[in-house]
Amino acid sequence: MNVIECEGLTKQQWRLKALDELSFTIKENTITGLIGRNGAGKTTLLKILAGLWQETNGTVRVFSERPFNNLLISANAIYVDDQMQFSNRLTLSDILHEAGRFYGNWDAELARRLFNYFSFHPKQVHMHLSKGKKSTFNMIIGLASRCALTMFDEPTTGMDASVRSDFYRALLKDYLAYPRTIIISSHHLEEIEDLLEDVLLLDQGRKYFHLPIDELKEYAVGLTGRTEMVMQCSANQEVIHTRQIRDDLTYSVVKNDNLPLNKARQLGIEVSKVSASELCVFLTKKTKGGIDDVFK
Repeated sequence: MNVIECEGLTKQQWRLKALDELSFTIKENTITGLIGRNGAGKTTLLKILAGLWQETNGTVRVFSERPFNNLLISANAIYVDDQMQFSNRLTLSDILHEAGRFYGNWDAELARRLFNYFSFHPKQVHMHLSKGKKSTFNMIIGLASRCALTMFDEPTTGMDASVRSDFYRALLKDYLAYPRTIIISSHHLEEIEDLLEDVLLLDQGRKYFHLPIDELKEYAVGLTGRTEMVMQCSANQEVIHTRQIRDDLTYSVVKNDNLPLNKARQLGIEVSKVSASELCVFLTKKTKGGIDDVFK
């Protein structure tokens, strides 16, 4: 069953298209990474799926319904980001209590255990928390709600490394115990790739690809060797990225599509893996050069 179906989804913001003819589906009970550079359209897409924003054109369906201002979507989907706001009249304890009244699958015991583990005080007020503590509290809301569609938009903003690690571990353990559809938006794929089943890569509002994480890890290889040998091996292939290490030594990232890797090794070329995170950066790079070109 598809939880999300988008066909030609477009969102116009002033003269810019934040989303441009975006089409994809997401199945139930999967964890999908929504990846892209800042401004790629990740937040816009999630807010449309959550029913907070209205699409300009195209079709979007969540649980087979149009999400905008839809009470069914509001009750069964949650959107968590670092901008979540709560009434200053409510303490953190009050917020958890009210969340339990709204979300039908709310797990009060999980919320309590996470609340205590991360050393919150019941009488604290959300607006007085540090940025990292706000993100951590918001994460508790997202996990304990156990919504059929749970969306985290850059959920670890402000968290230190140990808390980020705890968050990802908690998310995975709870997902395995209570499967649901989870989308995690990030431009740091290296932090979340071990959690993911699929990756949806956006570039300037468009879908670059939507692939299983295992396929993404095998999408390309790195070739390092004498420049003429690398050029010979990568001729007629899709070259994604090239860096000149020195005059006679080149590193190229080439799509792994029937590449003659044995021939490459025979030519003295070193063949290496390309991380999923690096690959996404290379694929969505806006210019052929790098930052060093600014200083030439």
